[in-house]
Amino acid sequence: MTQMRENLIRMHMGTFVPALRPAMTPATRLDQLPDGARAVVARVVSASPEVDAVALRRLAEIGFIPGEPVQLLRRGPGGREPLAVLVGDTLFALRRIEAQCVEVEPQTGAAAPRRNAKSAGADAVAAAHAAHAAEPEPT
Repeated sequence: MTQMRENLIRMHMGTFVPALRPAMTPATRLDQLPDGARAVVARVVSASPEVDAVALRRLAEIGFIPGEPVQLLRRGPGGREPLAVLVGDTLFALRRIEAQCVEVEPQTGAAAPRRNAKSAGADAVAAAHAAHAAEPEPT
């Protein structure tokens, strides 16, 4: 009903552009991806009453924002928790309930260079060493 009202207002104002109806496929959640799969964040939504606005804000603050590339590297023991997720160049461990809040668009093909947790961690260590080496010695 709200969409119809907005369309009528737009038609009256001369700015009506019919919206394309999204595909009727259900959204893919981050926790549904197979190990090693790459995707792009579509949105972050509350997947459970246990997830509040603070938890959703935390996910956004650590990098789960629309358009950001992600990769589900692996799952914890028994295929459960935690989930090792690479967001951009940063590695995070998420609980399953947090991963269920991240809707993604799976990527096909070789859209981005392959990285893994080991190389991302090595990059972080190398950057920390370089920053430390650049600091002047205290006198």
